[in-house]
Amino acid sequence: MPSQLAEPPSPAITVEAWRDHDPAARALPGMALGRLELADAARPDAERLYRAGARHVRLPHPVDLCAATAGPESARALLLLRELTGRGLAVDWVARCADGCAADGALGHLYPPSRIEGAPPQAAGAWRAGYFPARCVYRHGPGFIEVRDRRFGPLDLFTIDEPHFLTAVAGLLEGSPTGTVPDDVRAELADARLIAEHVGRLWWLPTRPYRWPLGSLGL
Repeated sequence: MPSQLAEPPSPAITVEAWRDHDPAARALPGMALGRLELADAARPDAERLYRAGARHVRLPHPVDLCAATAGPESARALLLLRELTGRGLAVDWVARCADGCAADGALGHLYPPSRIEGAPPQAAGAWRAGYFPARCVYRHGPGFIEVRDRRFGPLDLFTIDEPHFLTAVAGLLEGSPTGTVPDDVRAELADARLIAEHVGRLWWLPTRPYRWPLGSLGL
């Protein structure tokens, strides 16, 4: 699979980070990493946070989930959420939803928000109740990608091995302009609900876990 990714989305976003999940522990000296500006692609940003010792991250601004209203900041935040979820970090964030998309389950594999503005009060609770690690994940093999998806009930398995699909997914990891994704790729991935669209870009939804919770899957 080609390693070159599409240019990262902009603008930069600011986060707050701590070295521990526990609120009591986060109050101890040396636990706070402070406010950090992230301006690189989502994957290296998440890796740097993890290597710096971050285990709890806060996004200070609400994240729009709806494609019709989300701006570049929200698209960037969702990419980062995907990567932080894959690395097992806890994320304190607030979602915002105006069209009911929060209830469709497509984003239910991401670390759940503390609340969802514009949605019924129980919506965030339902997200938290249904969340578990590795709910929708992918792994690379030699010349293929395998997706394991439990967002919508029973396990769905997808194997992607056609070269132009693999090339497209490489760009989708950081967001590809909608018009640059081949029609057949876009149609099949959208039908499987493996991609989302925000601000004229398509991006890849499954997370890539770096610590498999139930034994090795060859990631």
